[in-house]
Amino acid sequence: MREHTTTQGDMWDSIARHFYGIRGETLMHILIDANPQYRDVAVFPANCELVIPDVSREIRVTWPPWRAG
Repeated sequence: MREHTTTQGDMWDSIARHFYGIRGETLMHILIDANPQYRDVAVFPANCELVIPDVSREIRVTWPPWRAG
């Protein structure tokens, strides 16, 4: 488990992509669940402390054919 201090303009999908890789935005629900106090935030202000849970490398993302690639 890691921590992340937001910068002005951070969003759930960009934070997930940063920590979980190129398709990390599909895992942003994990970040939201770990940080329920910020559940209603879309665009973060600076200096919010977020918990970043570790995720298993075994998680597979299934994409529809038009997004696969």
